[in-house]
Amino acid sequence: MSNTDYGFGTSESASEGPDNRADYRLTATARATLELESEVPGKALKNRGRDLVCRIRDISARGMCLFSPEPLSLGALLPATVVLGDHPTPFLLMVEVVWCRPNRSEFLVGVQIMESDGTGYVEWLDAVASAMEGE
Repeated sequence: MSNTDYGFGTSESASEGPDNRADYRLTATARATLELESEVPGKALKNRGRDLVCRIRDISARGMCLFSPEPLSLGALLPATVVLGDHPTPFLLMVEVVWCRPNRSEFLVGVQIMESDGTGYVEWLDAVASAMEGE
């Protein structure tokens, strides 16, 4: 990851509501793919699953704010694949939707990154810490 891919949030990127996050946030040019429906093994084209690609507005060690083309259900636990800057591999994470609100023609969605076995949670924490050190 290079520090040119990230910057601390500005008033331009500030949320419209109260900010309940305790962590510093980095603005990011990145994307997250959320798995909304799992693929059913052994089934043909009917049950291929459904992914939703979202742009990331900002990140922190414990969460992200996403631009989503559709609303997401509060409390939903979703597998996510996150691609950040120059990082060589995507992060496989588990996220929980904690808020969702309309924003022009799309939705702003706040997700919390959950500590979960088999995910890149620790690698995510390291990458965000490294990016913040570069600021």
